[in-house]
Amino acid sequence: TLAELNSLIGIDNVRRQIMEMVDIVRYYKESGKNVLSFFSLHTILIGNPGTGKTTVARIISKIYKALGILERGHMVETDRQGLVAGFVGQTAIKTAEKVEEALGGVLFIDEAYALSNFNGLQGDFGNEAIQTLLKRMEDQRGEFFIFVAGYPDNMDVFLKANPGLSSRFDKTLRFDDYTSEQLFMIAKKMFSDEGYKILPKAGELLQSFLEELY
Repeated sequence: TLAELNSLIGIDNVRRQIMEMVDIVRYYKESGKNVLSFFSLHTILIGNPGTGKTTVARIISKIYKALGILERGHMVETDRQGLVAGFVGQTAIKTAEKVEEALGGVLFIDEAYALSNFNGLQGDFGNEAIQTLLKRMEDQRGEFFIFVAGYPDNMDVFLKANPGLSSRFDKTLRFDDYTSEQLFMIAKKMFSDEGYKILPKAGELLQSFLEELY
């Protein structure tokens, strides 16, 4: 699983933070201490689309299973639509069902900022989901972890609007945009994984195209 993490290109800062957390968890386990008495391990992943947030979240879930702090290590992916219903009271039920599904693993909430009522158009149902999540995080501490993900600007607004929620997360991973060089390395790896070789001339063309896009 760590090899899977190390094979990812261009996330050095994120990789370093994850390895630090792995070392901390190992230290507490070897010392006979319960790491969850000191850390919640709920995590915020901030970055633009395509920067690897979901991929890394899946890997972290598997790492935590390997370390023995998650029973199943699976990841349940959801968003506002998967948590929020159209009537008062139903959202709590819908959100609780997702938490039940995620027990022993991770509940990954993509575009989590959509739960927040910052645009004044979404009623109170998103807040109902947040309150349900907060209660389950407290009542079932250590039985599952919540990872919330989203774009930088939107997530900053979301976390400021929900101090009760943001205070429950003790890890924030920021995913930078890839450089044109990193994009080219990723492209070459994708070709290689599929058993293809890229000719030098084609490589030059792809590289110049990526530089132009970047």
